[in-house]
Amino acid sequence: MHYRPLGRTGLFVSELCFGAMTFGGEGYWKNIGQQGQSEADALVGRCLDAGINFFDTANVYSYGQSEELLGKALSAKRSQVVLATKVRGRMGPGQNETGLSRYHIFDSVHASLKRLGTDHIDLLQIHGYDVATPLEETLRALDDLVRQGKVRYLGASNLAAWQLMKALGISDHRGLSRFESLQAYYSIAGRDLERELVPLMKDQQVGLMVWSPLAGGFLSGKYRRDAEGPEGARRTTFDFPPVDKERAYNAVDVMDAVAKETDTTVARVALAWLLHQPHVTTVILGAKTQAQLEDNLAASELRLSPEQLAKLDAVSRLPLEYPGWMVERQNADRLPPAR
Repeated sequence: MHYRPLGRTGLFVSELCFGAMTFGGEGYWKNIGQQGQSEADALVGRCLDAGINFFDTANVYSYGQSEELLGKALSAKRSQVVLATKVRGRMGPGQNETGLSRYHIFDSVHASLKRLGTDHIDLLQIHGYDVATPLEETLRALDDLVRQGKVRYLGASNLAAWQLMKALGISDHRGLSRFESLQAYYSIAGRDLERELVPLMKDQQVGLMVWSPLAGGFLSGKYRRDAEGPEGARRTTFDFPPVDKERAYNAVDVMDAVAKETDTTVARVALAWLLHQPHVTTVILGAKTQAQLEDNLAASELRLSPEQLAKLDAVSRLPLEYPGWMVERQNADRLPPAR
């Protein structure tokens, strides 16, 4: 296992992170996974044996069950890992049981600490943007939790570039703890964040945590242009995240060829491609079975050749949009010559 610093911090996390969204199976989350305690214990144990030191969940996953199951699975190993969770989602019917107000953040964090069985959260992430709460209120509440020792680092998820930059600016101006990471959807079938977010994260030294690296299972190797997905597969009942299927099938065709060249699987190639991107800090795995987990773990050791990476980039590259094509045109002679 390889380890990378989280953003500009001195905290090192494994380049593969285990995501516990499949734990529980309560309500809406039943479509994602229904792993109970025994399955959670086995998956977490294997991750620890493989050197993974980074585990991610959210209070809203199965309405707290995911946190409870993950906390129990980590148990005595808690002090050896970086534990991340999130706040924003609706946790009850009340008007103030959702969002990023000081009220909801404090209530949610206290509940998460209890469910996780710990006295601190290593990385607390806001789970999206809240149009009803001023960023200043959210950031001040998060900073207070850091000062109280209940949270060690802050991160964000699912923000637009302007929202993330505004938050970083406020934190810098007010002397508050800032977002050190962004958890965002990214895959070879969905490279949208490369337009605005990746340049911002590089400039501001914000780490990138990738969720749904297999595009909700679309890049698992189960889906082909000429065949329906297998019965019971996640995307047959939960078609998310959105994918341009024609572009994705083109990428799968090339990944299939690379998989044959490297004697591996399409899923492993998809994960390895992400690990080769310099702006990626960690890739979150959402395996539901031991077999899936073993295949995913092996991606850490798969080295793609420059030629293979070039083919994968060519088939999945985003078309330039304005002002991207203008920036590229104007700066063509401003870059140092290639070595």
